Amino acid sequence: LKTGFLKWKPDYDSAATEYGKAAVAFKNAKQFDQAREACLREAEAHENNKALFHAAKAYEQAGMMLKEMQRLPEAVQLIEKASMMYLENGTPDTAAIALERAGKLIENVSPEKAVQLYQQAASVFENEERLRQALEMLGKASRLLVRGRRLDEAALSLQKEKSIYKEIENYPTCYKRTIAQVLVHLHRNDYVAAERCVRESYSIPGFNGSEDCAALEQLLEGYDQQDQDQVSEVCNSPLFKYMDNDYAKLGLTLVVPGGGIKKKSPNAAQDKARGPAAVGSHADEEEDEYSGGLC
Repeated sequence: LKTGFLKWKPDYDSAATEYGKAAVAFKNAKQFDQAREACLREAEAHENNKALFHAAKAYEQAGMMLKEMQRLPEAVQLIEKASMMYLENGTPDTAAIALERAGKLIENVSPEKAVQLYQQAASVFENEERLRQALEMLGKASRLLVRGRRLDEAALSLQKEKSIYKEIENYPTCYKRTIAQVLVHLHRNDYVAAERCVRESYSIPGFNGSEDCAALEQLLEGYDQQDQDQVSEVCNSPLFKYMDNDYAKLGLTLVVPGGGIKKKSPNAAQDKARGPAAVGSHADEEEDEYSGGLC
């Protein structure tokens, strides 16, 4: 990097190579702080050399050194910086992969940040028309939102997933996302939104008449009538239990408002035991009670 009488400009390219070798040596010696410092200097040299892709790689490596030191928020910052450079360099796929990597790092420490990173990665993939990868990122974000009980945002995320699955004509997965949406809406105590969600799904080819549709109609009917037995029966069916774990839990913990298990009245149970004749005489008694008028 030094300049002199015969060397007017620093040789950034060679400096970057040497810093890179130093970083590898420090990493092998498990001296992660020095390795991070070497990576940052390598990145700086590449930036001065206008080699954005290599600079981004070096920042990413510095982030991984911070991960080894359990300094995760700082690691994520550097990887985000690297992803911005990848985008500037015109390599959006690498940028999205870096964002996904950062999301995985921070998921257990800061789910909110992980959701943001996954959504950013999904946007990059979507802009590149790589819809399957975008859906994978959106799916991770939706599940984290449900896990964190951020249900309003989860409902929007699931709607976006569903519309892309519809676009690529993956209809069976659309049905599954509809079930997840309905469970989220019911946990938000928004029966109207849940019902509207099912009604709108009739436009998806094959939904009407599918077992998913029948189960959802039964679920909404039980919820509307405050019949906890019926709701629990639907939510314990294999269709609901074998969904992604976060959505299956929503089903298993769904409680109808009013909270009651709808039970038959004791009189009805006794009448059934006594037979039709007894039912008739019981009805006559009830009529006779007011036969003389209320007074």
